[in-house]
Amino acid sequence: MKIAIIGAGNMGGAIARGLAKGTIIKAEDICVSNPSQGKLDALKAEFPAMRITHSNVEATQDADMVVLAVKPWFIEQVVMELPLDVEKQMLVSVAAGISFEQFESWVGERMTVFRVIPNTAISQLESMTLIASHHASKEQEQLMLDVFNEMGLAMLIPEKQMAATTALTSCGIAYVLKYIQAAMQAGIELGVYPKDAQRMIAQSVKGAASLILNNETHPSVEIDKVTTPGGITIRGINELEHEGFSSAIIKAMKISCVK
Repeated sequence: MKIAIIGAGNMGGAIARGLAKGTIIKAEDICVSNPSQGKLDALKAEFPAMRITHSNVEATQDADMVVLAVKPWFIEQVVMELPLDVEKQMLVSVAAGISFEQFESWVGERMTVFRVIPNTAISQLESMTLIASHHASKEQEQLMLDVFNEMGLAMLIPEKQMAATTALTSCGIAYVLKYIQAAMQAGIELGVYPKDAQRMIAQSVKGAASLILNNETHPSVEIDKVTTPGGITIRGINELEHEGFSSAIIKAMKISCVK
C-alpha cells in the first residue's frame, strides 16, 4: 500500500515517522508533500527511502491512501486541487471539525473517507487515536485500526461521538499535562529539584495509566488500594474534592466539546 501525506507539520510529520517505524507500511511507500523544505529534509534524513515533494498532486498520483494533515481552513482548497480517484483511493483527514457531509460536497458520495483524530503523543507512538469511517468496508476499517494501533491505541467510533471523544483525548492530554505541571510546582515548593519532580510525576502518571490499561480495572479500585483509613493519601484526595478537582475536570471536558 502506498500512502501520500499532505503536510509535514507536527501531526503530518509524526504520522509519517510512525508509519515508517511500523511494520505495515514501508518507508519507500510513503510520499510526503509540504510547501517548505526544512521539514521535508528532516524526514528524508531520518528515513532516506521516504519520498518527499512540494507538489500535492505528485504525492497523490499513485497513492492508495491520501492523508490530509493540514489545518482545517486549508482542507477545502487542498482537496479541490487533488486529482482523486474516488473508486480506488481512500481519503484520511486529521483536521478536526470537518464533517463527512462537507467532504461529500467536495469529493462526492462514493469516496471512502476517514476522519482520524490522534493526539500529540503520536510522536512517541503512544497516541490515543479516534477513527470514524464513511463508505468504508470492514477490511478498510481494520486496516486503519492496524495502522494506527502501531502508533499507540486506536478506536473506531461513530462520527457523532467525534466531538466528545476529541475532548477526552486530544484536549484531555493537555489536562493531564496540566496536572503534571501543577504537581511539579508543589514538589518544587516542597524542596524537590524541578527535573526530579517532573520525572517522578510523569512516571507516576504513566504507571497509573498502565494499571488501568493492562488490568482493565477502574480508577476507583486503584485509588482504594492506596487510601489507607486515616492515611495521608485520603487526606489529599478529600482536599482535591473540597477544592472542586473532579468538577473542574468535567467542566473542562464539556467546554472543549465543540460540535
